[in-house]
Amino acid sequence: MYAGLSSMLWIEFLRNHRKYDEVLWHAWIGAVLCPILMSGAIELLQEYCTSYRGGDWFDFLANITGVVLATLFSYFVLRPWMIKKKIVN
Repeated sequence: MYAGLSSMLWIEFLRNHRKYDEVLWHAWIGAVLCPILMSGAIELLQEYCTSYRGGDWFDFLANITGVVLATLFSYFVLRPWMIKKKIVN
């Protein structure tokens, strides 16, 4: 789920900022840090605010893994493709 969320954030950012050859820091904050913080907040809310759900550290690590994989894919596959597409157009 978080791989999909992070991928969509990266695609949207890269689509709207094709003129930049380098990725700006606010992209890293929006597409990496925010999904990780949201995942952690959801796990904490599940643990402390519900009686029928529990927070799980392994679930949190799986969410972080999804964000990292989506970021690597977006940076090393999508970004060069979109930059190449910008040069052709």
